[in-house]
Amino acid sequence: MGGRGASTGVSDKGKPYGSEYTTVLKSGNIKFVRYNDSTSAKTPMETMTKGRIYVTVNEQNELKAITFYDKNNKRYKQIDLSGPAHMIDGKPVLPHTHFGDDHDEHGTAKPSEQEQKIIDKVNKIWYNRHNKQ
Repeated sequence: MGGRGASTGVSDKGKPYGSEYTTVLKSGNIKFVRYNDSTSAKTPMETMTKGRIYVTVNEQNELKAITFYDKNNKRYKQIDLSGPAHMIDGKPVLPHTHFGDDHDEHGTAKPSEQEQKIIDKVNKIWYNRHNKQ
């Protein structure tokens, strides 16, 4: 969970690998993280753990996005849970899924049935932990 070049143990910005994010909650292969370097909720570009799913939490403890990683541990898909809705088929949609490692390079779509199940699971884990309904 570091900047580019993190495989060497240090990011391009000189930060040790793993220091950009703080783990807020972990449940199985799902890790809820908060970005340390600003108030914006930046999502991790890569992971060192196969099969890891990250959920980015903002400063207000709101779920921002769920990110998924390919066989090379690079981000390939992100589901935005909050923030601006995107227009899909002429209608604003939130949550929505972005494809590609650079947020929207391969398009945006409504969450699939499988993605909706993950969204529901993430919300259940988070809100049960924080006593919210």
